[in-house]
Amino acid sequence: MRAEGEAIRQGVMFARQRIARPIFLCSDSESIIRLINHPGPRPIQVQEILQVIRRVIRPEDDQITVKVHREHVQAPESLLNMQDKIKFQDILSCWKIALLEDLFKGRKTHSQIIVNGLSQSFHLSLKLLTFYVHCDQLSDALHVFDKTPKPNIGGWTVLITTFSRRGLHEKSFKLFCEMQREGLRPNKYIIPSILKACAKSSNVRTGEILHGFIVRSSSSDVFIDSALILMYSKCGRIAKARTLFDRAVDKDLVAWNSMISGYVRLGLARDALDLFEEMRAAGVKPDVVTWNALIAGFAQMGEFDVALDLFDSMRVDRVSPDVVSWTSIVSGYVQNFCYDQAFEAFKRMLVSGVCPSSVTVSAILPACVDSKRGKEMHGYTVVIGVEEELFVCSSLIDMYAKCGFMSEAEKLFNKMTGRNTVAWNSMIFGYANQGYCDEAIELYHRMVKEKFKPDHLTFTAVISACSLSGMVELGWSLFELMRGEHGIEPRLEHYACMVDLLGRAGRVYEAYDLIQGMPMKPDSFVWGALLGACRNHHCLELARIAASHLFKMKPESAGSSVLLSNLYADFGRWEDAIRLKKKAKKRRMMSSQGRSWIEI
Repeated sequence: MRAEGEAIRQGVMFARQRIARPIFLCSDSESIIRLINHPGPRPIQVQEILQVIRRVIRPEDDQITVKVHREHVQAPESLLNMQDKIKFQDILSCWKIALLEDLFKGRKTHSQIIVNGLSQSFHLSLKLLTFYVHCDQLSDALHVFDKTPKPNIGGWTVLITTFSRRGLHEKSFKLFCEMQREGLRPNKYIIPSILKACAKSSNVRTGEILHGFIVRSSSSDVFIDSALILMYSKCGRIAKARTLFDRAVDKDLVAWNSMISGYVRLGLARDALDLFEEMRAAGVKPDVVTWNALIAGFAQMGEFDVALDLFDSMRVDRVSPDVVSWTSIVSGYVQNFCYDQAFEAFKRMLVSGVCPSSVTVSAILPACVDSKRGKEMHGYTVVIGVEEELFVCSSLIDMYAKCGFMSEAEKLFNKMTGRNTVAWNSMIFGYANQGYCDEAIELYHRMVKEKFKPDHLTFTAVISACSLSGMVELGWSLFELMRGEHGIEPRLEHYACMVDLLGRAGRVYEAYDLIQGMPMKPDSFVWGALLGACRNHHCLELARIAASHLFKMKPESAGSSVLLSNLYADFGRWEDAIRLKKKAKKRRMMSSQGRSWIEI
């Protein structure tokens, strides 16, 4: 009872002191300013002023800060010493900036800080930096940072973590290097941010250097360990990631998910499932990210029984499938050419009440192999408002181009505000496949002129167009340009296109020399292109060589046997033609039936 009485007595005394102090009776900004200028016999403390300002001033009172600043600067020196005065203005300005959501008002406050000579304040600079980052004005944030003399670790942390989070990885790496040159050590927030940037940009070299720093400085914790596992797994160093994972004493959910996702990315879904069982045995409850990774892994491999079992088990575990879960199922069906099942899954998704995202729509559009379904999906994209999103629009262009509706593809392409490489490639492929080779080549030149960087698919498309139009020299120059100027090493598909280009022009021996000089083993498409050219240009010698390679690669296929048999017949070598047909019949080679359809 004595303790309670003492507490009540002290509370009453404190209340009397507050009532006695005029500052606590202020109810508006004008009364605060009057008291600052005329404090009476007892000076007003900074904490008292701030306490009332926080209660009275609101964000919409954009003129108050300026007025308080001006009045305060004019106040007698007896009110506050210079140190307290600067502290007051710093804290007042910081508080004001933190409340402002409007960029225009924030910039006005920034100008007020400069006018009042407070721009050199570390505390204010950090708050301004945070404000501009919050408003997504990174150029302004950088300007404030550059004007700050010797920024502390807080400023570096805000910028580096922001650039990493926004996907500006190179900028975050550059700032990280600058920070180190200033002699500052990265803290527990910067290290995971840089490691995540390394993971997203596949910059394993920088990640390894940072890993060495972590080991030397003994600065590891559970978040840094998880970031290291994520970095190595996303960069394809799954063995290194597993070693770190097994050594980690405290494994959080992020670490488990990083390892499981890493296995899935490398097509090791079974290893991911084994680790998932270990995870549950360790008492760690999987979340929706864990389930989605496993579902995606087995769906991509075409093991839909396992994927659907996981989908059902997810619900049993009281984790609701989200749009990513459904998209993984749909995408898996499409990637394995199970188009009807993909649309059935898409319909079940709608019935379940989950709204498809732009990623879902982009995933199912390749399944629209006829214009009817394609137009239905196009209409649906308009209804849900995703038609103009970059990847959806690119997928629509690709769909219309493959269906032969180049006019529709052109309309979408021309109204795109920001094109990506997928859209350019889809149009070039579409023109080439429909026989508009000149338009395909012209579009490639336009792409380069508009500073878009072509990729390996771009060159596959444009060299195919050159092949179909007989532009051998242009095809050769593009093949050389791909490696020399753009740094793209030719792949098997590029060599197949070049063999087809030379073969169509009758230069079959040049095509064979190109095959002989390939840095990798030719596949069936390369030899098939040569065999087709030999059939058209009656080159029996090379045809036999190409056919022998195809027999070894695809002994069950009848295509090469038919071509070579026909070539024998063309040369009047009927015994060889009959022998080859009997051999094919004996091996029970089957020709796949051709299919076609028309729309009326």
